[in-house]
Amino acid sequence: MHSVLRLLVLAILAFPQAAKPRARDLGVPFEGTPGALNAITDVPGVEVGFATLIEGDGPLQVGKGPVRTGVTAVLPRGKASTDPVMAGWFSMNGNGEMTGTTWIKEGGFLEGPVFITNTHSVGVVRDASIAWGLKHGAQLQPWSLPVVAETWDGVLNDINGFHVKPEHVFAALDGARSGPVAEGNVGGGTGMICYQFKCGTGTASRKLDTQAGGYTVGVLVQANHGVRSQLRVAGVPVGAEIPVTPPRAPGHDDDELGSIIIVAATDAPLMPHQLERIARRAALGLGRTGATSGNGSGDIFLAFSTANANAAGARDVAAVRMLSNERISALFSATAQATEEAIINALVAAETMKGPGGRTVEALPHETLKTLLKKYGR
Repeated sequence: MHSVLRLLVLAILAFPQAAKPRARDLGVPFEGTPGALNAITDVPGVEVGFATLIEGDGPLQVGKGPVRTGVTAVLPRGKASTDPVMAGWFSMNGNGEMTGTTWIKEGGFLEGPVFITNTHSVGVVRDASIAWGLKHGAQLQPWSLPVVAETWDGVLNDINGFHVKPEHVFAALDGARSGPVAEGNVGGGTGMICYQFKCGTGTASRKLDTQAGGYTVGVLVQANHGVRSQLRVAGVPVGAEIPVTPPRAPGHDDDELGSIIIVAATDAPLMPHQLERIARRAALGLGRTGATSGNGSGDIFLAFSTANANAAGARDVAAVRMLSNERISALFSATAQATEEAIINALVAAETMKGPGGRTVEALPHETLKTLLKKYGR
């Protein structure tokens, strides 16, 4: 039987985490200048919260575990604000789910947090987010259309046991904060796998120079995608150098095994159509790590801007600022760069995990990665 108290403690302990090496600590070179935290929370106002559920061992027993899952919440203006943000989204490959996106496309605003969880917990997270909003007076209208995205963690988690409960969503929201962001086996990323290594949650940011406006772009990913042969780190063919043992059957080397959700935040004053362009550029960062978005992949990206406060609440004409398209290219580059680093950070932070029946997914070996970077002159 689950101990709700224990799971809530796990949610709190997930943030902040003990110091872990990140990709830069291992010598991985990246383009661009990161913000102070190299995280999505470098964008002022953004808060992130987690509920991390790790419990049980032994063979799979549906409804009893083992449990390796959770919830991630990204609050664009933090818990203290109900002011919507302008947003845009993009589906690179739609074998996945992100609720609430039709209204973002239509109205141009994201009206609450972005949640990321496992595929079969989207419904409970959505409903619990509405309940939390009602409790805290955060519901802006009589109906609510929460944004909840997912990736599938059924290799390591009893996904059909429906272990994510409303109290875990509340814990992620109540525990959300600015500052350093936990990575790896935390939140919705707890049981995720990418490039056939243990993976999960990752984040990074880029700070533009003064001439480019001094804006910040922050990215958070839940990475659960790719096959080993695809993996590239700073251009190094890491996947080919650390092949899966035993190798996959002939003809399946390019089969996509999962999905990725990417959330990009910026303080640049961008309109919804421009934010859709930002969301599209996340695909370029994903591509730098080797992924090609196969048929079975749910690769869905969302971007929002914390600029233009109170624009959604205007009763007549809203006075808003918009960055010229002539100045937007630097933000495109920043998005691709931060996305690439966030994915590699997720790989580096993740730790080897055992799931049902002792099934084990190994973490990316740090020392081997450093050796390969040196071998290829990176």
